[in-house]
Amino acid sequence: MYTISQNWKWARKNHLLAIFSLILLQYHLHASVICAQATSSVHIVYMGWNRDDDPATTKKSHHKILSSLLGSKEAAKSSILYSYKHGFSGFAARLTESQAEAIADFPRVVQVIPNRIHKLQTTRSWDFIGINHHSPTNLLSKSNMGEGTIIGVIDTGVWPESESFNDEDMGPVPSHWKGICQQGERFNSKNCNKKIIGARWFIKGVRDIIKIPSNETDTIEFLSPRDGDGHGTHTASIAAGYFVKKANYKGLASGIARGGAPLAHLAIYKACWSFDTDVCTDADLLKAFDKAIHDGVDILSVSVGNEIPLFSYVDLRDTIAIGSFHATVKGITVVCSAGNDGPISQTVSNTAPWLITTAATTIDRAFPVGITLGNNRTIWGQSIDIGKHHHNFTSLTYSERIAIDSTDDLAKDCRRGSLNATMAAGKIVLCFSKSNEWDIVSASTSVLKAGGVGIIFAHFDYDGLQSCHIIPCIKVDYEVGAQILSYIRKARSPTVKLSTPRSVIGKWVSPRVASFSSRGPSSMSPSVLKPDIAAPGVDILAAFRSSETNHNDRFALLSGTSMACPHVAGIAALLKSVHGNWSPAAIRSALVTTASQIGIDGTSISEDGPNRKATDPFDIGGGHVNPNKAVDPGLIYNISANDYVQFLCSMGYSNASITSLIKTTINCAEESHFGLNLNLPSITIPNLKRTVTVTRTVTNVGYFTSVYKVAVQAPYGIKMAVKPQTLSFNSTTQILSFKVTFFSTQKLYGDYKFGSLTWTDGKHLVRIPIAVRVGVIEFESYAYV
Repeated sequence: MYTISQNWKWARKNHLLAIFSLILLQYHLHASVICAQATSSVHIVYMGWNRDDDPATTKKSHHKILSSLLGSKEAAKSSILYSYKHGFSGFAARLTESQAEAIADFPRVVQVIPNRIHKLQTTRSWDFIGINHHSPTNLLSKSNMGEGTIIGVIDTGVWPESESFNDEDMGPVPSHWKGICQQGERFNSKNCNKKIIGARWFIKGVRDIIKIPSNETDTIEFLSPRDGDGHGTHTASIAAGYFVKKANYKGLASGIARGGAPLAHLAIYKACWSFDTDVCTDADLLKAFDKAIHDGVDILSVSVGNEIPLFSYVDLRDTIAIGSFHATVKGITVVCSAGNDGPISQTVSNTAPWLITTAATTIDRAFPVGITLGNNRTIWGQSIDIGKHHHNFTSLTYSERIAIDSTDDLAKDCRRGSLNATMAAGKIVLCFSKSNEWDIVSASTSVLKAGGVGIIFAHFDYDGLQSCHIIPCIKVDYEVGAQILSYIRKARSPTVKLSTPRSVIGKWVSPRVASFSSRGPSSMSPSVLKPDIAAPGVDILAAFRSSETNHNDRFALLSGTSMACPHVAGIAALLKSVHGNWSPAAIRSALVTTASQIGIDGTSISEDGPNRKATDPFDIGGGHVNPNKAVDPGLIYNISANDYVQFLCSMGYSNASITSLIKTTINCAEESHFGLNLNLPSITIPNLKRTVTVTRTVTNVGYFTSVYKVAVQAPYGIKMAVKPQTLSFNSTTQILSFKVTFFSTQKLYGDYKFGSLTWTDGKHLVRIPIAVRVGVIEFESYAYV
C-alpha cells in the first residue's frame, strides 16, 4: 500500500506544480486499482433461463460480458469462479461493489447478489426445526440444553470413543441414577463418563434363537455395550450428542454436529444385535425396558418396531407396548419410530396410545451431483459417495440393453445375475427400480460384479441416500431417469460424466414426509391416531461406529424413522428439563398441539415421491415438530394410567389381561363406555353412524386467568358442534372439559376425512387433528340394483 510522506513539501513553481499534479493523479489511479483488488468479493450474476443450447456458447457469453466490464479477456477469466450454463444462465465472479452495480445494468442480467455465507451446524436438522444453540430465547437455552435429564436408548449399543460422547461441560450424574456401566468385550467402566453414565447389554434372547457362542463371534459384533452395527451410536448422538466441530461425511454436510439435548446424560441398553442380520428379541427388549425403569431414565428412545399384523397391547409378543406401558406408568416418556413400511396405509407400528410415535421427514439439505451427458446437457441427481471416480466421460448404457436374457424383466432394476458381464464392463449403468424391494446398494453390487464402474439408479420416490462405497452411485427420480434413457437411445455411443457431490441448504421444499415412513390409520386401534408427530429422518448426519480400517468414518448419513425418533426424544428431554412435573402424556400433548402443518415455502407439508400430495394426520399426526412452541403450549391434554386402563377395557380386553399390566383390580364391564374418550390430543372416529359425542379435558399450563375460544375446521361431509365454545380459567379452575358432537351429512361408507379443532387465547394455538370415516348404518337397508 502506498502512503504520502509527511516531509513532502509543495513546490512553488507552476511547472513543478503541474508535474506534481500529474504524478498525484497517476498515484490515485494506481491506488484505486489496488484498493479495488483488495475489496473485491464473490458475486453471483444471475441471467435467468439459458438462451443457448450449447453450454460452451453460454460460457463464452459470460466471458464476453465480464471482459467488457473489466477490460480484457484475461481479467474476466481470472475473475470468474463458476459459469452456470445448463439449467439456467449466470456466473459467479469476484467483483467490487461498484463493478457489481455496473454489471447489474447490463442487458440480460436479471440480478446481482453477493455470495452469502450459510452457517452449517446432527449438522443441519436441529437448526432446521428451530433449535439453534446461539439463540438466547429458544427451548435449547430455556432448558439449559437438557441438563440433568437422562435419555435411555434401547438399540444396538454405542461407540463410546466418538467425540459426540465427550463429557465436557456435563453436570454431575443425577442423584436418582441407579444404573451401572456393564463390562464386556472391548468395553469397561472407563468407557462411561458423565455423558454416557451407564451401559448394559442383553443377548440371552438372541443367543437362544441363533446359538451365538458365548465366548467368541465371527462377526463385527461385540459381546458388550459396544456397537457393532452403528445404528445405536447414530440414534444416541442424535438425541444427546455433544458439540463436535467440523463433523462431516466424506466432506459432505459439514458443520457442528450435536444432539437435541447436548447436556443430557445417556444410558445405553444394547438389546439389538448385528450377526447375520439385525435382530432384537422380545426377551432382550423386555429386559432392557425393565432395567431402564430401574435405573431411573427420564426419556426412552426406542427405534425398534413390529411387523404387520400387530399383536394386541396386552400381548407379551408386543414387547414394546408392554415395556413402554410400565415405563409410562413410572413417568418415563417413551418415544418410538413409526416404521419404514410406507407409503402404504395402515403400516404404522408402535401404535399403543401411551407411546409417542414418530414419522420421518426431509430437511432442506441436499447433495446434488451433476450428470453431464455426452451431448453436453447436464441434469441433476443426488449422491453422498461416488467413490474414486475419475470425473471424465465414461461409456453409459441401460441395464436392459446388457441383460443376459432379453426377456428377463429383472435386468431393468439390475437384479443379481441379470447383467451380461462382457457388455457391462467399464460402463456406467442406468437402472430403473420397480419397487422398494431392490435398493441402490444391492443394484450397485450387481453392476460391480458384472464389471460396471458406476450406477445411475432411477427410483419412484426418495428414500434418502446410501453409500455404495465400491462404485459411484447416483439416485435420480423417474423423470430424470427417462431423460437419460432417451439420450441413450438416441446416441450412437452414449457417455456420461459425473461431478463431485456437494452440500446445498435451503434450496429444497421441506419438510416432506419420507416415502418410507409408515402411515396410519392404526390397524390395531383405529380410534388412536398414529403417528403422533413427524420429525427429521432423512439423510441425518450423526456419530457412527468407527471402521477398523478407516478411523475417519466417524459420522454417517442415515435415513429412517429410526432417525426421527431420537429427534423427538431429545426434544422431550428439553421439555422435561423445563417442566419437570409434566407427565409423558403432557409432553406428547405439547408436541402434537403445537406442531406445524406448513413447510418453509408457506404451503402445506406434502409427501415426498411422485405424487407430492398434501399430507394428512395419518402421515404426520399433529404435524411437524415445533420445539420452541412446545415449551409453552397453553393447554395440555393429560392422561392418567387409569385412563389407559379404561381404554383397554373399551377395546374388549379381559379383566385378567389388563390386570396383568397394573396392580389395580379391574372390572371392564363398568368401563366399556370409555371408547373414543381417551384424552388424546386428537380425535379419530373410524365408524361414524348418525352422531357421536366425544369428551376431552384440557389443563391450563399458561396464564392462570386465561380465556380460550374454539375454532373448528370440520372434515368434509361432517358437522361439528362444540360445547362450551369458551373455556375460562382462573386461579381455582385450571382443568376444564368440553364435548364435541359429530353429525354425518353423508350416507355412503368411504374414506377418512380430516379436520381440526383449535383453542386460542390470542397467544396460543392449541390444535388437535381430527379424522372421521362415515360408517353405513345397515347395509341391508340399501336396495341392490
